[in-house]
Amino acid sequence: MPPMTTREKPGQMPFEKMHGLGNDFVVLDARGRDLALTDSLVRAIADRHRGVGFDQLAVISKGAHDAHLTFYNSDGSTSAACGNATRCIARKIMDETGLKSLRLTTDRGTLLARDAGDGLTSVNMGQPQLDWQEIPLAEPLDTLELPIEGAPVATGMGNPHCTFFVEDAESVDLAAFGAAHEHHPLYPERTNVQVASLIAPDHIRMRVWERGVGITLASGSSSCATAVAAARRGLTGRNVRIDLDGGTLQVRWAEDGVWMTGPTAHVFSGSFTKAFLEDAQ
Repeated sequence: MPPMTTREKPGQMPFEKMHGLGNDFVVLDARGRDLALTDSLVRAIADRHRGVGFDQLAVISKGAHDAHLTFYNSDGSTSAACGNATRCIARKIMDETGLKSLRLTTDRGTLLARDAGDGLTSVNMGQPQLDWQEIPLAEPLDTLELPIEGAPVATGMGNPHCTFFVEDAESVDLAAFGAAHEHHPLYPERTNVQVASLIAPDHIRMRVWERGVGITLASGSSSCATAVAAARRGLTGRNVRIDLDGGTLQVRWAEDGVWMTGPTAHVFSGSFTKAFLEDAQ
């Protein structure tokens, strides 16, 4: 394990703050220590006024391959997939080890990551889930056109997604629209919600509402789901640029899965104090 950049005192918990296109994460490294995480502690860390704040919290632990990743939303719920956090942690591990490719295990399965050059990191998010039971939906339906106003596409990327193709993604009141559809009865586990506009056959503008979080500047799994939905609808090919509020990702739906490529950033390292951890429990 690499040396901490801040001095760790007994009872404290070190962390790192990272982001991918403004989709921000608190990362806890449990490869060399035991972490006792509770729902209340996750929510306390997520508080942007009294904690640190994040869209997702990611825990790195020892796995069958290079590492295992576990993800938490800011409301304390868990998620099997988080594409941008996976890219951030892949970059961290590649910088630590000098490796150019990794195998990371998640509740989604084993994901491949690689150095894409020019400071970019790619992660294969696996094959999309297109069957209603896998996403999951509440009943058998055609996932290419759900019986919801706007006829969205349902896709699973280890977490559920609902993608609306609209004329102008900028004009949608995403706060109201996302909140209303996250809890749609067709999605028993709630859903991430995307609104997307076609710019060109290889270019999409997308905004995202993440379940358990709200509006985020970017989302890797949502970008993958939107690319898959657009290709299935015949709106694009299988290699698209997706412009999000926080920047741009390149997504390619290949034979071996959905590859997502983009930049990452390590913002700072720190430690939660013993007093904060005790109060949060």
